[in-house]
Amino acid sequence: MPYHFFIAFRYLKSKKRRKGISLNTAISAGGVAVGVMALLVVLSVMSGFHEDLQRKILGVNAHIVALSYRGAIIDYKEVLDNIRGEKDVVSASPFVLGQVMSSSGKMAHGVFLRGIDPSLEANTTEIGKYIKDGRLDDLKSKDGIPGIAIGKELANSLGVFRNDIINIISAVGEIGPMGMLPKVRQFRVAAIFEVGMFEYDSNLVLTELSHAQNFFGMGNSITGIEIKVKDVYKAKEVREQLQKKLAFPYYGRDWMQMHKNLFSALKLEKLAMFVILVLIILVASFNIIGTLMMNVVEKSREIAILKAMGATNKGIMTIFMLQGIFIGLAGTLLGIAGGYILGYMFNNVIRLPADVYYLSRLPIKMKLLDFIAVSLSALTISFLATIYPAWQAAKLNPIEPLRYE
Repeated sequence: MPYHFFIAFRYLKSKKRRKGISLNTAISAGGVAVGVMALLVVLSVMSGFHEDLQRKILGVNAHIVALSYRGAIIDYKEVLDNIRGEKDVVSASPFVLGQVMSSSGKMAHGVFLRGIDPSLEANTTEIGKYIKDGRLDDLKSKDGIPGIAIGKELANSLGVFRNDIINIISAVGEIGPMGMLPKVRQFRVAAIFEVGMFEYDSNLVLTELSHAQNFFGMGNSITGIEIKVKDVYKAKEVREQLQKKLAFPYYGRDWMQMHKNLFSALKLEKLAMFVILVLIILVASFNIIGTLMMNVVEKSREIAILKAMGATNKGIMTIFMLQGIFIGLAGTLLGIAGGYILGYMFNNVIRLPADVYYLSRLPIKMKLLDFIAVSLSALTISFLATIYPAWQAAKLNPIEPLRYE
């Protein structure tokens, strides 16, 4: 073993207990470990929430939506066949969308009414997985009253249950003597879903495509076509291919465009948390600086002897830099182990009251890239913290400590 490593290891040990490490070394390594562990847990939680939110959004919405600049798509079956012919497209289904008012008794709430084909929708989105009571197949008319699927929050707001009747009101209706009259139609609550996002559970209702077309007076036309692709992260490329294939007046919007602000905010928040929590590791690095500076003062006589024996300034710097790197490496490894154990516990052991948080557990997503980034950051900060104390040790004059020996 080179003498640099041997001496650096010796300086990490306690004076009284040669087989154990010193208290200062343990505190310095512990500070780095706490910083690394906190950073890993927070980044894993942020990644988990990002993935959970993305899963819920893509569970209700399609990866790509094809629309028309003219408002409605009339000959949609031909367009639908062209879209399905694209190699990266898994499935496609037509839909009708409009903003309406839902009411029951004296309670009312504004919602988006989406008309779907239940048989095609099952292959395009995962809304069927969120149905808690009833089925999408029950949206067909029963006793002349069309079925409708509503969110749990909306059901609570209106005070309705499955098989109850609610009114759907559209501000755009027929022209009468007093002007435009609102259109009102009764719907039967055929199913209740719970996505876990208030926006969808309170503002979205589903009915069969033909019912929505009749209600909005659209005939055989539709609002757009939902498209599911093989790889959600290639939705932009598929959208551009479809736009070239369909040409004007059709255009597409992928899920990243439709929710750009939300996911950009989450990414910025994760970056901000990374920067803030790196400060914990920076604070821990001052412990490393303090430990090394104390060692330089305590070991001044040993440093002078090493220089008298022929050790160079570079060799002295190497000894103290290795000492700091060992502390940083030990703290980083302990922090990684602690972060992984905490993440596993949050993901599998610790449970939350689902009726309060809408979550039974924290959505933890431990990414290898996060672990690598945090480890490199901690090691880099630990290395930088060794430079000044090592430089002070290297420039020490060997004559002064040995003058009175």
